[in-house]
Amino acid sequence: MNNPADRLVDLLDLEQIELNIFRGRSPQESLQRVFGGQVAGQALVAAGRTTEGERPVHSLHAYFLRPGRPGVPIVYQVERVRDGRSFTTRRVTAVQQGRTIFNLTASFHQPEEGAFDHQLPPRITAPDPESLPTVAQEITEHLGELPEQLERMARRQPFDIRYVDRLRWTPEEIKDAEPRSAVWMRAVSPLGDDPLVHTCALTYASDMTLLDAVRIPVEPLWGPRNFDMASLDHAMWFHRPFRADEWFLYDQESPIATGGRGLARGRIYDIEGRLLVSVVQEGLFRSYGERHMDGRPSTGT
Repeated sequence: MNNPADRLVDLLDLEQIELNIFRGRSPQESLQRVFGGQVAGQALVAAGRTTEGERPVHSLHAYFLRPGRPGVPIVYQVERVRDGRSFTTRRVTAVQQGRTIFNLTASFHQPEEGAFDHQLPPRITAPDPESLPTVAQEITEHLGELPEQLERMARRQPFDIRYVDRLRWTPEEIKDAEPRSAVWMRAVSPLGDDPLVHTCALTYASDMTLLDAVRIPVEPLWGPRNFDMASLDHAMWFHRPFRADEWFLYDQESPIATGGRGLARGRIYDIEGRLLVSVVQEGLFRSYGERHMDGRPSTGT
């Protein structure tokens, strides 16, 4: 299976091993920890597999408790908290090697006509995504060639990402930069027609660039990094139906970073400017030289 989007769909296709218990693969990657978007996406699949009828997810709230180990399966245990007339609630606990690494609460809502219908307009007017270079093209333009490790990552990347603002590479470019970022994204190939797959794929993608907004005033987004970062929690509200294999604009900002933590907010729009999803995430940021009280290096949380 060489297509990255097909691999993502396969990654989200969990194995049911008992009632309310599912097992997900965790690919053996060179990363220090399992990608948080993968765990969130798989947990949402597990929650969705236990619901009945046409009730799409309307919100999720999650905590990343421990770093997951690449290459080790993750078991998802679902608690059926509530099955109401309009809303369904599920709580999911992700366990790896006997330890809880993640938990998620998701709420599903039967679509209905609302008393109000409005949204604020998008903050920015972004150029057509097809007119912007890919991340690989920007890096190649700056470095002259794409480093081997990044080339391998690009081949495995299930989403095409185009930064609305060109990547910054020098201290002069970073100076006085606002903590904001915006990207166009879409899956690199069609994902099929299951709405749950598109929701979970976008959940996966929502963790890919959101903390960029925290980093932008500090250092270039690509290249050597002087600190370790990890997602702490993640919340999403799904407002309208969408397809993750069609272009969507992810507008991101960081209202504050202090005390070792940075908060980021994201708004996801379709190409017509309709607000599809709202996202909030907090991340942990530690210098590589910082150590815990017992002398251990500060990796993970």
